[in-house]
Amino acid sequence: MRAYPRSARPSWATALAGLLLALAAALTPVPAHAASGTATVADALKKSPVYVDPRAESQLSKPDAEALAKKIKDAGKPVFIAVLPQSAEFPPATVLKDVRSLTGVTGLYAIRLGDGFNAGADRQVMAKNAVGNLVGAVKRSSPRDAKTELNSFVDEALRQARGKAPGSWSGGGDGGSATAAWLAVGGVLVVGGGAGYAVLRRSRKKREERERAELEALRTVVDEDITAYAEELDRLAFTPSEPGVTDEMRKDYEHALDTYDKAKEQLAAAREPQDVQPVTETLADGRFALATLAARRKGAPLPERRVPCFFDPRHGPSVADVEWAPADGAPRPVPACAADVARINAGQDPEARMVPTDQGPQPYWNAGPAYAPWAGGYFGGAGGVLGGLLVGTMLGSLISAPSAVAEPGFAGPESLPGGGESSGSDFNPSDFSGSFGGGGFGGDSGGDFGGGDW
Repeated sequence: MRAYPRSARPSWATALAGLLLALAAALTPVPAHAASGTATVADALKKSPVYVDPRAESQLSKPDAEALAKKIKDAGKPVFIAVLPQSAEFPPATVLKDVRSLTGVTGLYAIRLGDGFNAGADRQVMAKNAVGNLVGAVKRSSPRDAKTELNSFVDEALRQARGKAPGSWSGGGDGGSATAAWLAVGGVLVVGGGAGYAVLRRSRKKREERERAELEALRTVVDEDITAYAEELDRLAFTPSEPGVTDEMRKDYEHALDTYDKAKEQLAAAREPQDVQPVTETLADGRFALATLAARRKGAPLPERRVPCFFDPRHGPSVADVEWAPADGAPRPVPACAADVARINAGQDPEARMVPTDQGPQPYWNAGPAYAPWAGGYFGGAGGVLGGLLVGTMLGSLISAPSAVAEPGFAGPESLPGGGESSGSDFNPSDFSGSFGGGGFGGDSGGDFGGGDW
């Protein structure tokens, strides 16, 4: 169990205050809107994370919509989903931005308009690049039916989105009497502290369970990397006392041995997914020591200090950049080992590092953000080269997205309302810009809806 500092522990006062604020929101009158168009959608999303227009129920049935809403509520994230028909009430150029503005809550908003689908988010909830990468990946990997597409989007969005569910989802609205509300106040005063603490405990327990599952998956992959490293040491067949061995060779070998022991100790000490990143940093350093030792033994030029082979870090340090494109993605230069450079130049596929996922083995760049700590140790994470290499992939949607960089003319995310908090219509319009061009949402980018066709 992770230890929390005293100031971070849930308090009865904090829990009670949160429940009272939710009740105050329930007592606040909600402006009346006409029962049509984006105003209706926004009013519904204040009460539940999923809204299906009656004319679009053939796309997502009521039981499926309820199951999707429950999934979002259980995760406690500010993710809003609307399924709408193509209609003059929902202008393709502005519907997403209008729904966000009228709902007035910071979050990640996704709309299926007819057969089209796109999303936008306040940048303190998910960066624009991350939204675009996620939308593109879901569209390329999911069937066209609404149920599969929306569940695929929500499953990944709940892993990445920051913030909490809005308090209005737990009840309240523009109905109900003041008497009932004040009776609720009495109930809150009696049991509010305990109920609030129970909610906090459940939320923390879910987060810890998710982190444990992710860590165990990462342990398996990193343990394979450590085993592969040990096999390289064995194949080296190096004896420090053999004829011709220099002090530099002995130092390289000792360093390689030390990093093997260090990596095992770091993995054994890992308690959360992010603890895996130092382990792969250590393995990358050890493989460079092995490459340097091999060059000294052959009398060859010493290798340049480069990042590992992009396709599989177990191949050792890269030797050159080679042009490569992920499935349905744009070409870009990536660092590769000599063997993979030769394969690609010969028109063959590189030997990709496969990792386990719920959909079966996948190249690590298609395995989602759970593998970000593993890849970040090899390639430097958000501050290294990996973000640019993985643009347009599931893993890149997390690593490449700036999460705390203020845009010119706007305050940084730390000074803005958090995910699930009220901001009214005060939000960054560039996160929700664009339109549904070409008879559907255009392009793959969330937030940028112009051009192309879905």
